[in-house]
Amino acid sequence: MFDIDLISRHFLALYFLFIAVHYASTAIGLSSRTTQSHIQYGTKGSATWWIRQVFNLFRTAILAVCIARVFFPLDPWLGVITPLYTPWVLSIGMVTMLISLGLVSYNHAYMRQDWRSGIDSDESRSLLTKGPFARSRNPMFLAIMLGQFGLFLTLPSLFTLICLATGVAMIRMQAVKEEQALSEFYGDEYLRYKTQVPRWFKWMHPN
Repeated sequence: MFDIDLISRHFLALYFLFIAVHYASTAIGLSSRTTQSHIQYGTKGSATWWIRQVFNLFRTAILAVCIARVFFPLDPWLGVITPLYTPWVLSIGMVTMLISLGLVSYNHAYMRQDWRSGIDSDESRSLLTKGPFARSRNPMFLAIMLGQFGLFLTLPSLFTLICLATGVAMIRMQAVKEEQALSEFYGDEYLRYKTQVPRWFKWMHPN
């Protein structure tokens, strides 16, 4: 008989450890190849800088909590939502997180050296409009938000609910900032793209 609680605890710890290693190694590898940083925080004190700080704070807290849960009984402190803490919900959450990981990896592979975390002022790069960017202007953000929802299902609690709400809010704010910058960088080319592809999904309004 599988212990879904034990499996989900170890799954979350290993998942976020993998994400941390993947993110760092990708940034380092791309920086070594292109001789420039692919992580942009923006001007200190700016809106994008604060968004990054909040996102990093929650990402660190999630990693720490998920690892600590393997060794310590933290759940009472996390405000676990007992009616949702069932084998089916936890299983759906883990599958959702794996799908999110697959989408993130796909987007990384598609973007290759054009991947940036944050707003980059390098206007020499071509505007990506094909592949996943033909269906959404922000496919990477969509994949990340899906992963955040999966986290809530895998550990249904007040802690992960706050993380989900904060994460979605920060991503939405960052998407607006990045699109404003892209409009300035690419001008009419981006405005045409913006009219053809929605910010999130094809069936939603572009703006």
